[in-house]
Amino acid sequence: MPDLSTEDSKLVTLARATRARIGAAEGAAVRDTDGRTYAAATVDLPSLQLSAVQACVAMAVASGSAGVDACVLLGDAGSVSDSDRAVLGDFGGTAGVLLHVGDPRGTIAESVTIARV
Repeated sequence: MPDLSTEDSKLVTLARATRARIGAAEGAAVRDTDGRTYAAATVDLPSLQLSAVQACVAMAVASGSAGVDACVLLGDAGSVSDSDRAVLGDFGGTAGVLLHVGDPRGTIAESVTIARV
């Protein structure tokens, strides 16, 4: 398990709590380039489907953020989808996005940097 900074550990806590609160497939949390955090869970409605990462990034964009520096994704799959990688690449900070992927308990299995495109 990778060592996480205090700020990234906070993202784990937010993603875990958000996922657990509604029993969603995934929970995610992001920190934007200004240090603000956003947390969301999977949205699965008949007329709207968003991954937890997509929902977080949408909240950041709607709040006027300029980009995302870090993201935590927790879920049963234990991996990140290509569409989530693309979203993070589209809205990453200048140094890209540090992405931590883990299980629902918050145990991080992988940390990678997604380059901004």
